[in-house]
Amino acid sequence: MGSGKTTIGRRVAKRLELNFVDMDAHIEGRHHKTVAEIFSELGEDKFRELERNCLLEVAEYENVLIATGGGTPCFFDNMDVMNEKGETIYICLTPKELSDRLKATNIRKRPILASYKGNDLEAFIAANLAEREPFYIRAKHVVSGTDEEMEEKIVEMINTFPLRRDEL
Repeated sequence: MGSGKTTIGRRVAKRLELNFVDMDAHIEGRHHKTVAEIFSELGEDKFRELERNCLLEVAEYENVLIATGGGTPCFFDNMDVMNEKGETIYICLTPKELSDRLKATNIRKRPILASYKGNDLEAFIAANLAEREPFYIRAKHVVSGTDEEMEEKIVEMINTFPLRRDEL
């Protein structure tokens, strides 16, 4: 959360004339509920099943840049699927950087974080990141820096990706 997956993803997709899919928005549109409402009404296990199904669907799209939810790589064999179907990029930021970025947004829109203040937010992010990073580091590529720096790195990176055999 707060790494810039959606913001950077949209900008990179536009620059490279790719379609863009934000998986959380895709799920919300399909189910006519927010991710928070789905979590609240159905529980995390059911949400993760919906998320998995969405991943399997959008992974088949062509000419697309996909921003997954932060938990997506951490469940089922999702990271394997993502690595098999395309190039994966981990936007790597420190807990402090993520905390500072999230504090600058409307944190009330993120129910998981709304109750955290100050150093508690950074501590929560650090603990969450420690659990998830073993999955994240399995991405094929890692970027860090400012949004602008990461955008440039990702554009350059995508421009060097070889075509897959089925695209020849």
